[in-house]
Amino acid sequence: MVSDVRDYLSSIGRIGGKKCRRKLDSITAKNMVRVREARRAFKRFYALCFWSFDPNYNITLDDVDWVAEKLKTFGGREGWELGSKLCP
Repeated sequence: MVSDVRDYLSSIGRIGGKKCRRKLDSITAKNMVRVREARRAFKRFYALCFWSFDPNYNITLDDVDWVAEKLKTFGGREGWELGSKLCP
């Protein structure tokens, strides 16, 4: 391996090994997790709870409470539990 390539790979390897590369406050990080979980729930429960909405709808932070409400109403026990976890 060429030394330039080896040096480059070792430098990016050190960056990847750090605990966190970006600085996020805890509220922003929690909101990112809520949005990610709401998107997963939207896809998973689409046929049961969200069938009348666009399947390619992009869930944002403003939509998380709406997704939680629909899960609690139409998602059965599993949807209720997941919707409860999405609520702050």
